[in-house]
Amino acid sequence: MFRLPRPPRSLAGQLFAMQVLVVAVIVAGCAVFAYATARGQAEDAARRQAGAVARSVADSPSVREAVREAAPGTAPAAGLPTGSATGAPASSATRSATSPATRSATGPATGPATRSATGPATGSAVDAFAALSAELQPYAERVRTDSGVDFVTIMAPDGRRWTHPDPRRIGERFIGNTAPALRGETFSETYTGTLGPSIRVVTPLSDNGRVIGMVSAGITVRVIGDRLAAQLVVLGWFAAGALALGGAGTYVVNARLRRHTHGMNAAELSRMYDYHQAALHGVREGLLMLDGQRRITLINDAGRELLGLEGKIRGTGVADLGLPAPLTGALLADGPRVDEVHLTADRVLVVNSSPVAGGGRKGTVVTLRDHTELQSLTGELDHERGFTQALRSQAHEAANRLHTVVSLIELDRAEEAVEFATAELELAQALTDEVVTAVGEPVLVALLLGKAAQAHERGVELVVTPDSSVIDGRTGIPPARDLVTALGNLVENAVDALSWVPGGRVMVTVRAEGDGLLIRVADNGPGLPEGADVFRRGWSGKGEGRGLGLALVRQVAHRHGGSADAGARAEGGAEFTVRLPTRGEAGA
Repeated sequence: MFRLPRPPRSLAGQLFAMQVLVVAVIVAGCAVFAYATARGQAEDAARRQAGAVARSVADSPSVREAVREAAPGTAPAAGLPTGSATGAPASSATRSATSPATRSATGPATGPATRSATGPATGSAVDAFAALSAELQPYAERVRTDSGVDFVTIMAPDGRRWTHPDPRRIGERFIGNTAPALRGETFSETYTGTLGPSIRVVTPLSDNGRVIGMVSAGITVRVIGDRLAAQLVVLGWFAAGALALGGAGTYVVNARLRRHTHGMNAAELSRMYDYHQAALHGVREGLLMLDGQRRITLINDAGRELLGLEGKIRGTGVADLGLPAPLTGALLADGPRVDEVHLTADRVLVVNSSPVAGGGRKGTVVTLRDHTELQSLTGELDHERGFTQALRSQAHEAANRLHTVVSLIELDRAEEAVEFATAELELAQALTDEVVTAVGEPVLVALLLGKAAQAHERGVELVVTPDSSVIDGRTGIPPARDLVTALGNLVENAVDALSWVPGGRVMVTVRAEGDGLLIRVADNGPGLPEGADVFRRGWSGKGEGRGLGLALVRQVAHRHGGSADAGARAEGGAEFTVRLPTRGEAGA
């Protein structure tokens, strides 16, 4: 018969079944233990009860007196009839009216009344045995009824019964052990007698150290079982209540677990964890998870690399990570952040954060993307775009000059046309020769030539100071990309500050200084606001959405172990100085 495969149970369902089974086993074990304990206690209580009754009867002075007086007639006699106490001869009726049959139910302490002074009637030993039995039987039955035991047997030293709950058993031998009692010891045992299995206590009946009889009291096992059954009913209700309470508590806990695990089983949770770990450590973007106190609860390998973190940082607060203040503020913010650009010591990061809440807890998920290379390429692209615009402007100017030369030739003024064309070529070549001679580094030469063309188009003069020196071929200088970032942003910032300012001039100095490289850009513009942190990301005098160029300049300087400073010129304007040590010095 074809059967559909059963879907695997959820983890919560498996735990619920296991916990219910464990609770059931524990409750059952406790019930069995309680039953065994209760049974033992019931048997101990029966022994104590039977022992108290037997000792009380044996210690009764009236019982001892009655047995002592009849002792001569208690010797065994052949042909003793086994019948009731009523088989005693009529002469026994002459006993005192205070015999046990007529005595009030005052309990065993009063015992049978003392016999008449006339003494027992003379007769055979059988008559004496029957007479004593008739005197003790009512007393023993009254004690049995009042004390709640199942039998009280008073017997002769040879084991013949004077009393028994069944009168037909009087005169028969006691079934059980009597040897310890004959030695004067009280003992208990579980034995099967005429009433069935019973817990009994046998104690000697002594007179001046001589054993003249024995007393046995006991409770049948059936009666003990009946008492225990009543306790078992209560125990059963308690066990059922404990099982129900445990099952209800287990259900509530597992219902909550089912909500948190979304009803998935152990295999699905394990598979999801494996996927989670693979995705967490496989992506290139950094991922951080912060709790409500802004402590790191999770961070992947890329996040550690992008933030420059090492060692065990789980549980560390964001404020204790030593990150730049703007980035720390972004991570501590309550609201979401979308594509915010932040700088660390050597990287440009794009930060996105989103508050999350689930399972009664709040936190924040933060993603980090490395835009260091992209930002550098963007800067280079901006420079290239500037070069393109400068070339476009120069092409336009060249066309104008070419038209002028052509017109002069058409006017038959060739000499003036040659002089005009030669002067323009000498001016352009002079600027190129000046930059190449002063700097030498091809990348920086191209950058300065392009910036010079841009500055000229915007009415700003860009010059290279005479104290510049050739750095081409110098070993240990930073990569050309970092030099372009530093120098290009400084020049761009100065040209922007002087745009359309009459007589604007930007002075560039690039030279080797000691074991490092010095880059200085000065201008004759309006200068810098007093006390302003111009290298802070976001600071800009050109409006919102700017303020990244100077921050990148300081980042380049710090990455190579150098410095970036800004100040005012004595002649007016601003001056920016960047010092970059060579690799040998930085690594020393």
